[in-house]
Amino acid sequence: MGRLTTSRRVTRITLEGANRQRPDAIAVEEPLEIRVAGSPLSVTMRTPGHDVELAAGFLVSEGVISRGDQFARAIHCGGPGTGGADGNTYNVLDLTLAAGVAPPTPRSFFTTSSCGVCGTASIDAVEKVSTYDVSTDTLSISAHDVAALPDRLREQQKTFDKTGGLHGAALFDVASGELLVAREDVGRHNAVDKVVGWALLNDRLPLRGTVLQVSGRVSFELVQKAVMAGIPMLSAVSAPSSLAIELAERAGLTLAAFVRGSSMNLYTRADRIVVASTTPVTEDVAGVR
Repeated sequence: MGRLTTSRRVTRITLEGANRQRPDAIAVEEPLEIRVAGSPLSVTMRTPGHDVELAAGFLVSEGVISRGDQFARAIHCGGPGTGGADGNTYNVLDLTLAAGVAPPTPRSFFTTSSCGVCGTASIDAVEKVSTYDVSTDTLSISAHDVAALPDRLREQQKTFDKTGGLHGAALFDVASGELLVAREDVGRHNAVDKVVGWALLNDRLPLRGTVLQVSGRVSFELVQKAVMAGIPMLSAVSAPSSLAIELAERAGLTLAAFVRGSSMNLYTRADRIVVASTTPVTEDVAGVR
């Protein structure tokens, strides 16, 4: 496995006049080329670690596979085109799917750590039809428990503690309250793929009765990944995009955002959130949350 962090000397200054050099921990970002049966599929910028989960979750998000028995094995290779002659960089991963699983169509664009679908020709091309229907999930969770999820995720972000530079994603089982898995990555979409990949490799799909908690904002792509994995609720500490809300509404996924402290915004399927009592208040001022 590659490095999670590296160290660089930085000059730290303050407005009060302090000026000193010190070592600083930096989150590593490296490319991962994903191949299927030797054929290049995609390149994503990621934080090394849990690469097999990342690749497996990516295939779930792309609609290539939806069950653990469709994923056969994975092996790290040497650098692109080297056949391993230049040593194993751990930045090329070759996947083998089970017999009878149709191979995916190679993606023709580079995936950055900040946006997994940048460069896609149209939204229609990335909105997949999920094997699982999240709208029928009977999940019910108290608002109090939802409000606690960001802090529970934050407690698992050990590399973020060192670098301040990684996104986090965690999966919670509502019935037991258990944190099932938490992953970090420079790309928020990669962190989610690692969580979904963990579920696939442990035969946990579909992820009924679970909540996916993420550390940042909610894009269309994160909602899509949740729906493809059968996750009925997505919670985030920051803002959702308009397209994320539209997809969540169409899919029947509960979307909570701005989950901070004792408040949150519920954008879709608020019926799954249990509140002891509420006093409806209408606010006319635009932008008030």
